[in-house]
Amino acid sequence: MPVAVPEPGPSGLPGAPGIRASDADRDRIADILREALAEGRLTAEEHGERVGAVYEARTLGELEPLVRDLPRAGGGAPDAGRAAPAHPRPYDHDVARPGGAGPEGPESTENLVAVFGGAGRKGRWRVPRRTNAFALFGGVEIDLTEAVFERREIVINAVAVFGGVDIKVPENVTLRTTGGGVFGGFDVRTQEAPDPDAPVVSVTGFAFFGGVEAKPRRGKRLKNLRAAG
Repeated sequence: MPVAVPEPGPSGLPGAPGIRASDADRDRIADILREALAEGRLTAEEHGERVGAVYEARTLGELEPLVRDLPRAGGGAPDAGRAAPAHPRPYDHDVARPGGAGPEGPESTENLVAVFGGAGRKGRWRVPRRTNAFALFGGVEIDLTEAVFERREIVINAVAVFGGVDIKVPENVTLRTTGGGVFGGFDVRTQEAPDPDAPVVSVTGFAFFGGVEAKPRRGKRLKNLRAAG
């Protein structure tokens, strides 16, 4: 007896809402949202809200509603039938690396923890898909101005409790936020990059008797947005 295979929904994901979503599934949805923003189907605020929800989703059923009112990317499933960009970008190459690193491997998430001390990332480093920063009576510094972006959409989840998280980004990337403060400050200087293909940095989280600050660093630009690297 033939086995019924669920038809993919508008997102190109198989119709099994209870299945856990992978990083690759989230990226496919983020691609659809990015194209919808570039085509004027979504406002910048709507795009930011949906992208935040994408990276918080745990199942395919949570991802599907985020693109239900949008066409499939390229008229088909996001991972098939879509022409490659005329100018490849460094963050188009989400390929697995030796040792299991890659979109589904250890490098897809990094944790920076500062408890009565400091932690940080700066200089030349590869930005993971998600960075969790936690400061408790301490400070975390994340400097993306010289970092290597291998993904279009990255999320920094910053939590500051009687501490601080400081984030710097190149001036030509998009910076968005869905975070907030309780007896603290959550100051993200949002901006939309002129180039719709520029990386998007979404800062989420909260500050409790602490502070989170994210802003572009003037004079620091991500070079060759469309050049393979």
